[in-house]
Amino acid sequence: MPQLGIETVLVAGRGPAGCAAVGACQRLGLKAVAVYSETEHAARHVRLADDGVLLGPAPAAESYLAVDRIVEAARRSGADTVLPVPPALAGNARLASAVLGAGLRWAGPAPEVLERLGGDGVEPASERGLLAWVTDEGLRFPTPVARDRAAGIARVSWTPGAPGDVPPAAQRLAEIGWRGLVTVGIAPDGKLTEVAAGVSLDMAVLERAHGVDAVELALRSAVGSPVPGPGPAARPDVRAAVAVQLRSTLPPGTAGRISGRLPGSGRRLVAEADIDLVAVTGYDPGDRLDGWYDALLVTVSAGAVDVATAARAAALALSGLPETGVPHDGPEVCAVVGRLAQGRAVPDA
Repeated sequence: MPQLGIETVLVAGRGPAGCAAVGACQRLGLKAVAVYSETEHAARHVRLADDGVLLGPAPAAESYLAVDRIVEAARRSGADTVLPVPPALAGNARLASAVLGAGLRWAGPAPEVLERLGGDGVEPASERGLLAWVTDEGLRFPTPVARDRAAGIARVSWTPGAPGDVPPAAQRLAEIGWRGLVTVGIAPDGKLTEVAAGVSLDMAVLERAHGVDAVELALRSAVGSPVPGPGPAARPDVRAAVAVQLRSTLPPGTAGRISGRLPGSGRRLVAEADIDLVAVTGYDPGDRLDGWYDALLVTVSAGAVDVATAARAAALALSGLPETGVPHDGPEVCAVVGRLAQGRAVPDA
């Protein structure tokens, strides 16, 4: 990436997604700058980053979602590129405009495109969806996805057995001017119910299926440098993939303390040689789970020859969860993954 003119990336995100983005930037040889609120100065995404910048008080509107403070943090840190991780930031046309107005790169769709499409700003949770990287040539790595939901949130996502056709509405995203990553929800009639930018939690399905790095794709779009041929580090074959999201079930606004080592926080994941297994957490033992923010604890994703094999690998990563110190939806999530591992249809949540 330095050869493309990117040196330092401000990673606008937190939790497991922020940790994953920081790690991806560092693997690409880039300096990663984290942002944090007053209550998360010692959060894992900050510890992993090369540098960190305080945004403001705990409320997200005054820190993680504060447009002016994010832009000022990028200026102070010397970042040349802003990577908005969650759809709430990546779909913010005002933030995109402010970043570009400050002379920085924006790793997401242009502000005028976000205004036109109304970047939903939420993690799509429709039963059916599509993931893709949108370039001048159209949709790259289009990946249909099916989702199991709970309380309006996707907790397990996977590639369906039959890929199906890409909806015409999604094909037109490139014509409209969308560039970069996209996650969409698809209604039964084929219309798009949600359109989101950023490194959505489902994006791990695309990564495991195609052997690519979503952060690299987003940054390449920011400099207008799509990779010719099959794509960066892509495999010639498309694999089945499963992604799991483990969340705390503490009541909203309630803080907690992590006591056990979660998958992705240092324990090496063991899987068969032909399985691509990745786990990322936002917490190490002793870390505080702040009641102000999303209670996502861990994301686990696996790619394999079929969905059942990928699901078994994901289940292995989640097996024997330690006493975490906070309640979580592990039993419910593992039940869904177990059904996928047995090749059984997953009922609607």
